[in-house]
Amino acid sequence: MPKPKIVKLGLLQHACVADPKANLKKTLSLLDQAAKKGAQIICTQEMVTSQYFCQSEEHRFFDLAEPIPGPTTAAFQKAAKKHGVVVIASLFEKRASGLYHNTAAIIDADGTLLGIYRKMHIPDDPLFYEKFYFTPGDTGFKAWDTKFGRIGVLICWDQWYPEAARLTAMQGAEILFYPTAIGWHPSEKSEYGVNQHGAWETIQRSHAVANGCYVAAINRIGHEVIDGVGGDGLEFWGQTFVAGTSGQILAKASVDKEEVLVVPVEMSKVDVTRTHWPFLRDRRIDAYENLTKRFID
Repeated sequence: MPKPKIVKLGLLQHACVADPKANLKKTLSLLDQAAKKGAQIICTQEMVTSQYFCQSEEHRFFDLAEPIPGPTTAAFQKAAKKHGVVVIASLFEKRASGLYHNTAAIIDADGTLLGIYRKMHIPDDPLFYEKFYFTPGDTGFKAWDTKFGRIGVLICWDQWYPEAARLTAMQGAEILFYPTAIGWHPSEKSEYGVNQHGAWETIQRSHAVANGCYVAAINRIGHEVIDGVGGDGLEFWGQTFVAGTSGQILAKASVDKEEVLVVPVEMSKVDVTRTHWPFLRDRRIDAYENLTKRFID
């Protein structure tokens, strides 16, 4: 029998500060650590160069955005080429004047920018005022062939939608990566915190089950109160994790510690799982036309 193909995922969990240069330096340092530990596909958390500024609606935060490709993309491309690793970098993209996206850059192990994914689902909730900043993505759901496997990337609020995971998996994605920034309102944590986190983890594990693939969710840590915004801020719950092809938790980071999570996954299990649990085979595509409607009266 051929030797199983093992790919090591590197997930970077850490806190962010107000200084974008410090955040980039931190992320690149953790990326170096992940590569030295053998990681081959390395993913950052959501909007890795800034704090989560969407806690309020303020035009000053648009200054944090930059083009893709741009200086930060170039820094990640250099790191990818140096270590021979695939990098997924989640950034705040300035596409044009007045046009901004929440975007992930997908970089192959030779430093090539394979493409971008722009966040499709944009939330608007207390302290998560993303519709003020981000235009909904127009890239569609995509998968990329990298040196170490075919991957798909979705971003934070996308992770709640089974349609997004399914459409990405239908393009052959073997691993779904979810760069994320999600946390508790401190005043709600005692009453709702356990259920909120449980729902977040459960829905993503279900994507692994339904699509027979690996799922990697990368979240930040820290209690962020934004300068000039104030209030109680957000307490990010960390707990970055990887789910196996049957939804089992393979590894999970802590709630509040900086961690470089390196997780080996056996790629052949994707084919085995999809063959034994043939959800893709048994889909009734002739009966799903109403999924393209907003509501069925």
